[in-house]
Formats: sequence, C-alpha cells, structure tokens
Amino acid sequence: METINWKVSGMDCSTCALTIGKYLEKKGGQNVKVNLASGDVIFDLSEGLDKEKLQKGIHDLGYTVEGENSPGKKKEGRTLNKHLRYFLICLPSALLLMAHMLPFHWHWLMNPWVQLLICLPVYGIGMSFFGRSAWKSLLNGLPNMNVLIAAGATAAFFYSLAGALFHLGEDYLFYETTTSIITIVFLGYYLEDVSIRATQRALDNLVITQKTTANMIAFDDQHEEVIFPMDGDQLKSGDLILIRQGEQIPADARILWGEGAADESILTGESLPVDKKPKDTLIGGSLLVEGTVKAQVTAAAADSVLAGIVKMVQQAQGEKPPVQQLADRISGIFVPAVLGLALVSFLGNYWALHAVTPAVLRSIAVLVIACPCAMGLATPAAIAVGLGRGARKGILFRNARHLEAFRTIRQVIFDKTGTLTTGDFSVGKWQIRPEAGITEDQFKEIVFSLEKYSTHPIARSLTREWKPRTAPAIRWAKIEEVKGLGIRGETKEGDLYWAGSYKVAATLTSDDTHNVYIVANQRLLGWIDMADTIRPEAAGVVAWLHEQGIHTVLLSGDRRSACAQAATTLGIQEVLAEQTPEQKLQQVTRLNAEMPVAMVGDGINDAPALAKATIGLSMSDASQLAVQTADVVLMNRGLQSLPAALDLGRHTFATIKGNLFWAFFYNIIAIPVAAFGLLTPALAALVMGLSDVVLAANSLRLYLKKLS
Repeated sequence: METINWKVSGMDCSTCALTIGKYLEKKGGQNVKVNLASGDVIFDLSEGLDKEKLQKGIHDLGYTVEGENSPGKKKEGRTLNKHLRYFLICLPSALLLMAHMLPFHWHWLMNPWVQLLICLPVYGIGMSFFGRSAWKSLLNGLPNMNVLIAAGATAAFFYSLAGALFHLGEDYLFYETTTSIITIVFLGYYLEDVSIRATQRALDNLVITQKTTANMIAFDDQHEEVIFPMDGDQLKSGDLILIRQGEQIPADARILWGEGAADESILTGESLPVDKKPKDTLIGGSLLVEGTVKAQVTAAAADSVLAGIVKMVQQAQGEKPPVQQLADRISGIFVPAVLGLALVSFLGNYWALHAVTPAVLRSIAVLVIACPCAMGLATPAAIAVGLGRGARKGILFRNARHLEAFRTIRQVIFDKTGTLTTGDFSVGKWQIRPEAGITEDQFKEIVFSLEKYSTHPIARSLTREWKPRTAPAIRWAKIEEVKGLGIRGETKEGDLYWAGSYKVAATLTSDDTHNVYIVANQRLLGWIDMADTIRPEAAGVVAWLHEQGIHTVLLSGDRRSACAQAATTLGIQEVLAEQTPEQKLQQVTRLNAEMPVAMVGDGINDAPALAKATIGLSMSDASQLAVQTADVVLMNRGLQSLPAALDLGRHTFATIKGNLFWAFFYNIIAIPVAAFGLLTPALAALVMGLSDVVLAANSLRLYLKKLS
C-alpha cells in the first residue's frame, strides 16, 4: 500500500479540511490526515485507486493538488486576508441597511429598490464564495455549513426581491438579513483563519530564524586552508567547517580536530553544556559555548536532527484531535436536517392549505429562522472575549480548537529546563572531604582562584556566587584550561591543583555523579554539584494542580538525578528522564491515550510533544518553534499563569457551549412555529437579531469569571 503526501491549496476553514478528508475516505483512502495549517494531505492509497482521478475529484471540490511529495508553496498572501477583505467590503452595506431599523433613520432607506442596490454587491460576493462552495459540496454529497449560509441569505434576498416586485410593503423587506448573515460569517471565518494559520506561518519561518552562517574550509592550489562564509542551508554531507566559541553549529557534524563544550539544551533538554572531543557528534542548531573545532558535516539541512523534529511537528499537527470540532458535527447533522424541515414545511402546508404562496412563504420563514447567523457568531464572540481577558493576564491562546479539551484535562506534563527551572545555574550541594584538612573559606578560595580563568558557564556561575570579599591569597605561577578536563593551576611552590570534570578525579574516587571535582597534588579535596534554579512559582502551581486532582509528570531530556531532585523539590508525582524528542513524543502519546494531557515545554525538543498533547502550553521565552507549536503561550508571569489559563480555557468553552445552546434554542422553538405559519419572516429576522444580542451578552460574562 502506497502512502501519498500531497500539498493542497485553497483550504480556507475547518470545513474545507473536513470535506477533503471525507471525500478521500469515501473513495477508499485509508488513514487520511488533512493538516489545514500546512496544506498537507497524507493517506494510504489502496489498490485500484487512480491518483489522477483523486486529484481531479479534489479539484472539482474547489481545491488544487500542487504536486505529489512536493513541499509546494501555499499562496497564503491572498487567502490569509481574503475573509477580512470581504468583511470590510460588506460591513458598510450591512450597517447602512441595519440603520433603517433604528427609531431615527433616513426615509429614503425604506425604498425597496435602494435597499436592493445596497444589498446586491454583498449578495454577489457572498454567493461567489459561500454559494459556489455550497453548490460543489452538494454535487459531491458532502453538504457543508456554507449550504445553510447560502440558503439563508438567498431565501432572505429573494423573499425581499419578491416583496419589492409585488409591492408587498415594508414587512417583506429583509435585505438587512442577507447582508448581516454574509458579513458576520465572513468575520467568523477570518478569526478562524488567523487562529489556524498562525502555527504554520511560524513553522515555515523556522528555517529562516534558525539560519546560520557557516565557516567553510577549503584548500587553495598550495594546499593551504582557506576559510570563507556561506549559508548553513547550502552545506552538504562531507563538507568541512570551522566552528568558533560562541557560534551556532550550522549543521549536524562530527568533530575532526579540537575540543569544546556544546549547549544542546534547546534540542535535548540537557541543562549542562556537553563536553565534545574528536569523533564526537555535534547537533545542528546547538551552540558551541567553549572551544574551537573543525568538523565534517554528516547530514544536509533536509536530513538534520532539527529537520526531523520539524517533520514530527507537522505529522503530529496533521492528526485529528480526540474530539472533533462542534462545527464539524453541526455541518454533518444540522445542514441536511434544516433543508429537510424546510421541504417538509412546504409540502405539509401545501397539502393542508392547497395554496402555493403561503407554503412557499412558510418554508422560507423556516430557512430564515434557521440560518446559521448565530452559529457563525457563537464561537468567535466567546473567543474574542476570552482572548482579550487572557491577553490582559499574559495568557495567549493560539488555537481555539483545543478549548473543548480543557475541561477534560486530568494530568499535566512539565519539561524541566527552562520550564520548571530558570536555565541559570546555581551552586547546589557541595562537600569538603574530612581528610582534606581545609576550611570552607579556603575551599571556596581555591575554587574561585581556578574558575575565574575559565569561560565555561559552570565556572562563571561559581565565581559569581563564591566571589570573596578580599583578594585571594593564592598566586599561580602557571594556569591553563585543558579542554575536556578543566582548569589546571600550579603555584610557585610546585603545588598542582585541578578544578574539572570527573576525569581529573577518576583515579581518586568511583563516584562520578558530581559536576565539579577539586584536586590538589593528587588528593581529592571535595566536589560541587550545580543546580538549575527552580522557578519560584513552580511549587505553588504544582500544589494547585494536585488540589484539583490533576496528576503531574516531569518529562525531560536531562539527567535522571537532576530530574529526580527537581521532582522531589516540587512534589511532582512521576518522573520520565533522559528522553529524546522521539521518546518524548511516544511518552505523550501513551499518556494521552490514558487520559487527556496538557504539556508545558519550552525547547525545540518539546515541539513535537506539544503538538501531540491534547493541549500544548509554552513559556514566552521559549524557542520560537515551541511557542508557535503550542496552543497556549504563558507570557510575563510564566508558570504562575498556568492555573488561570486552565480556568479561562474551561470558562471559554463553557461560554461557547452556552452560545450554541441559545442559537439552537431559538431554532428548536422557532422552526416549528414558523412551519405552522405563526412566525413571519419579519419576526424570524428579528428573533435572529435578538439571538446575536444574547450571544454577545453571554460572551461578555467571561470578564466576570473568577480565575485562579
């Protein structure tokens, strides 16, 4: 069975993705995944299916397959602003037609032909967009929400046109209903469009933001080395590069010459720099914080570790969430139901009254009262208020699709480095061996005197915390930094001191669990453990989660001992340490299968897991990929905003449910009334207008909700 990966352009809303997915499943495609944000359509092609026919079928639906297994380019520039442009074009006409409903208005607005001229451009725009989509969806047997939008607007338009042609009076003019339906739904589509596409735009920009300049090594005709700059994405496997201290590693590579230390926390979660020597591998995107190396590229940009992580993010985003959007379910049930009710209303009234005109009017009244104006406003109204309050509290919701899942969250997963911790080192535990025969002050003086000559991040933290009040008494005759070992100092008296990794004390102790060892004349004086500083608000947040009955998990790429220490300090219930990005994704998948999870992370290595989690939350100072992959970004207050984010998400979804209830309540009550002729189209339009007022008032109640 062949796996097909297409890039499809022209998808503007969630209904588009749903339509393509249903079409491929209907034709026999298996494991169909449609990613609205990126335009990726992935499915398994069963035997007997013709790819060209499937492409033509998607084209007939109104979309374009740009090419098989091709990255393609979506024309986001036009589709991104299309709904907003249409909304702004339609808004003046809608406001003008609504003005005649006010006590004070221009009398010339009551002229039916003036209203027709004002409404006609809006109706034309609406039908070119909603009408065309509705017609194609009906032809393919996949009716979408645009069918009701087009039917409601068209019913109101032609009912008003009939009123004008037959001089039926003001009670038969509902051009404002047509314009308001089209205008408000364009606004709703625009808000959804902005929310969905934000993630993919950032993902597309990742390559640009992560671009580096590589120092390429070549040889001239005298076989002398020549170093010249070039773009990192131009590197290919086998190229030679020079990486200096403080530079970003441009590609996956293997060291040929030199030693150093690399900060890989953005990719692996390891909080401490990793010592590197010849034959060791370097990960593209990490930072060389110490040393200078010459290395050979082992993977081109498209095959790098970073590219693999981006690919995992895209695949995780393409999978359907556990619970489909309410709009998807509505489009599958409500659309044919309302059309069927309108038909039943016509046939029933014609059979009872034996007259065509009242039967037609009553069936139109059913369509007018059932038009999805309120449903188009239900979600955007609640989201607008929820986003506004969240922004004031430093909580940015990026994707409203996951609001439904907030009420089901029963466990929260935390990354460690940069999430529960600040990323700054501090002196943790340290110990002087009894046989060393020195005081604490003497021990600290030795450490400071050695480490002040090092540029290593650990050394800088030690000298910052243990800086003595007076100048150290130790005077070095010779001092040097030995790559991969540490600092070596020799006094005028010939005493030899070391401050370094376990390698300098390997013959003196079997305990290799500490960060820094201090050795004098082949005697171990003591050791020091460095700790990543715990965020001050972390303990309170974890305690609050436990009060809510939410299970907590620490999921990190850092060392097991460091993770266990952080979990013990904060009271986190479960620890999963030393996890690669792939393993993090697998763990989140496993935990998510047990119960819906929210994950909080900050590194590129967290991005696939954030995308896979029911809800992904990121810190504002996180890597750009993590921020843009997450559904929620916690701004200036960091973790302290997590409880409020959970509360606000639950309240917002509850408000959306309330809005949808009111929207359906009007329909459930008014449709039968309209079908029996007790509700005129004029009153139906008024009821639909009142439903919008109710939704707006219900949404504004979000400002009064108490947040943790």
